[in-house]
Amino acid sequence: MYAIYVLLGLIVGILVGFMGIGGGVVLVPAMVYLLHLDQHTAQGTSLFMQLPPLGLGALVLYSKKGQVDLIVGLICALGFLLGGYFGSKMAIGLSARHLREFFGLFLILTAALLWRKQEPRTLAEQVKE
Repeated sequence: MYAIYVLLGLIVGILVGFMGIGGGVVLVPAMVYLLHLDQHTAQGTSLFMQLPPLGLGALVLYSKKGQVDLIVGLICALGFLLGGYFGSKMAIGLSARHLREFFGLFLILTAALLWRKQEPRTLAEQVKE
């Protein structure tokens, strides 16, 4: 069973580094359907395991290429900290079924928005303006 946990972590780590996604997008459904955890436990476990390693390795590589905006990251991180607290308070009050449905709708909406998004400008292009 531990081999499955290590493999899941490895796959999610690769996806985080490759696509810049939050690991929960992959971890939560995998834990619900492969490990048979309920939605609340999957989300809580996903949050716990992402605390230290969420992107430190990837951050180093992106930073070396000058592709990290530290000010934006720090300001968003403060909002992320507060939002995570209040979002968790809301999620705890929902049934596992409703929480799973909201999570699925979020993934569908995110996919639809990314599908039709125009080509983004680089940080260098934004600075020129």
